[in-house]
Order: sequence, then structure tokens, then C-alpha cells
Amino acid sequence: MSKKITSALIVLGISLTTFSTDISQAKTPKPTLAQIDAAKKEEAAKAEAAKKAAAVLNSATKTLNQLTAIADSAQVAYNKALKELAIAKANAKAAADHAAKTQAEVGKATRVIGKMASNAYKLGGDFTNINALLSANGPQDLIDQLTTLDKIGNTNTVALKRFKAAEAAAKIAKIEADRTKAAQESATAKVAAAKKIADDAKAAQQKEVAKLRSVQNKLAAELSKAKNFRVTLEQQRQLALLEEANAVTATKTPNQFKVWPNKGFTGRSTIRSTEAIRTNAVAFAKKQVQARKPYIWGAQGPNAFDCSGLVYAAYKDAGLGYPQWGRLNAALYFVATKRVAFNDLVPGDLLFYSYDGSVQNIHHITIYAGNGMMWEANSRKVGLIYSNMYSIKGLMPSGGRV
Repeated sequence: MSKKITSALIVLGISLTTFSTDISQAKTPKPTLAQIDAAKKEEAAKAEAAKKAAAVLNSATKTLNQLTAIADSAQVAYNKALKELAIAKANAKAAADHAAKTQAEVGKATRVIGKMASNAYKLGGDFTNINALLSANGPQDLIDQLTTLDKIGNTNTVALKRFKAAEAAAKIAKIEADRTKAAQESATAKVAAAKKIADDAKAAQQKEVAKLRSVQNKLAAELSKAKNFRVTLEQQRQLALLEEANAVTATKTPNQFKVWPNKGFTGRSTIRSTEAIRTNAVAFAKKQVQARKPYIWGAQGPNAFDCSGLVYAAYKDAGLGYPQWGRLNAALYFVATKRVAFNDLVPGDLLFYSYDGSVQNIHHITIYAGNGMMWEANSRKVGLIYSNMYSIKGLMPSGGRV
């Protein structure tokens, strides 16, 4: 059958054997029910493991709470020991200063007594009151000698009292200084011990935290992996079944929706894409459909798309960029692509739909997937789907190659 006859029959909406598709050639892998059941069992096993590990996690959490309390208590004890050490240091310094002061007083008193002894020696060795009376030269001299002796005696008495008092104070101050120094040494040791306890408790706490996080992360990762694997298998099977059903529909529908007659519309004379770019664009569109992305008018991804937004995003992701590739509406994309007959379509070519067969009233654009199927952002109600290229009324008589 010639290409022209084939094209004419397609335009008239007549089903062709050339569009028959072997279901086994569907591009999306179709996991078996046994594979999905196995994935479900694996997910259930991971969930059960997570459930059993909950007791371990609870125990670890309790241990962590206990270690946290111990660490907090140790830190409080450490802070208290630091305050006690500060007080002990202050007391030790005050006592040492006092001991030094009293010792200075003792030294001062010792020097006074030594000076007095020297003076006594100069006055006559074992100078006594009797010697003073015998050696006096008259009454006035006697009075002077007695006065001097009286003064020396009083001075001796005061000096000795001061010496004894200073010596006693010095002994007490020395005892206090020794006591406060010992207290400081004890407080220092207490601080060191408290710090070690606090550091050990903190280290144990951090170790338990790391252990707990490791267990939680491992369980969460394993369960998530099993769940994602199961969901992926189910989605792949659903999509594969949909592809098969639509492919069969494309070959067996006798009255496809209207295809507008060819009025000789032209487009670009050259193309900008390569086979690799078109393949990547198709893969991008397929990925968005599989992800069940929603349709939002004016959106071009990554979370939602409209029809021309999906086309723009697919080819931009595949490597086309401004100024070679821009965000246009469906009608402008028709003009900006090279015309391709239906029997020459390859995956990645674009399909267009018009209300009346005119270019200005083209309202929808899709990406050809092969085998009479397409990837499209259909509508707000339907979303992004994989569908038959004849499932929408008003197909323009030629596709467009980017």
C-alpha cells in the first residue's frame, strides 16, 4: 500500500493494519502479579522488622533519657564544685595573706627585743635597780636612773607581750593557712573528678544518641526502599496495562475522531532536534505522566504542566534552549516545527488539535510516543496521561518535528 493511500485512509479515519501493535512491545515494563506480591511481602517484612525494633528503640530512648539526666546532674555537680573551688581559693589567699602579716609582726617584735637587749648590755651588762642606786651621783642622778629603769621595764613588758601575742597569732594563722590550702587542694580534686564524670556521661549520651539515630535511619531507609519498590512495580504494571489497552484500542477503533483534511499548511523547512534529543524529550514526558503530575493551565513544571508547557519542558530538559527553543502556544508550535506525515511520525514528534482545522484555532498539542500513542497534559480533570492519538477530536493532518 502506498504512503499516499495510507495517509488518505488515515485522514478519513479508517482503521489500518499498519497501526497494529504487538502488545508485548509496550515500552513500559510490566511487572507480574507475583513480583508485586513478592514486593508486598518484602515491604511487610520490613514493616514487621521495624515494629520489632520499636522495643529496642524504646529501650534506647529510656537509656538516653537516663544518660541525659546523669549528664545534667554531673554538670550541676561540676558547676557546684567550681564554685566551691573559687571560694576555697579566696579563703586560702586570705589566710595566706593573714599568716604573712602575723609573721611580719613576729619579726618586728623580735627586732624590738633584740634592740632592747643590746641597750641593756651597753648600760652595764646585768644592770639592776641596786646597781643604779649605788652608782648614782647625787639625788638628781638617782632620780634620773630610776626614771630610766622604770621606762626600760615598761618597754620590756610591752615588747614581750606584743611578741607573745604576735607569735600566737602567727601560729593560728599558719594553721588556718594550711587548712585552707588543703581545702583548696580537695576542691581542685573534686572539680577534676566531677568534670570526668560529666565528660564521661556526656560521651555516653552522645554515643547512645548516635546509636539511636543509626537504628532509626536504617529502619526508615529500608522500609522506604521496600515501599517505593512496591509502589513503582504497581505503577509500572498499571501504566503497562493502560498502554496495552490503548494500543489495542488504536488498532481496533473503526470510527476514530475527526481528522481535518490537509489544506497544505507549511512549517519550518529545517529541524533543530536530533534522534537523541527526541528520545530524551519522550522520556521526560513519560516520567511526568508516571509521576501523575497535575494539569495546571500556564504551568511548565516541574510540579504541574499544561499541554504546551509539557512540550516546552520536555525539549528544554532534552537540551534545547533559548533562543533555539522558547515557550510558545500550541498554534505557534505548529508553525515553528517541520510538517511530518502520519506514516513518517517518530517518537518525539508533535501532534496538534484544532477546533475547525485552522492553524489559529489549534488548542491542544501532544508528544508522539510511537505505535499510535502519545504523551499529553490533557486537562485539569484528566491530568497527564498516555493516550491514543485519535482519542481527541480535531487532529491536524500532519505532525511537527522540532
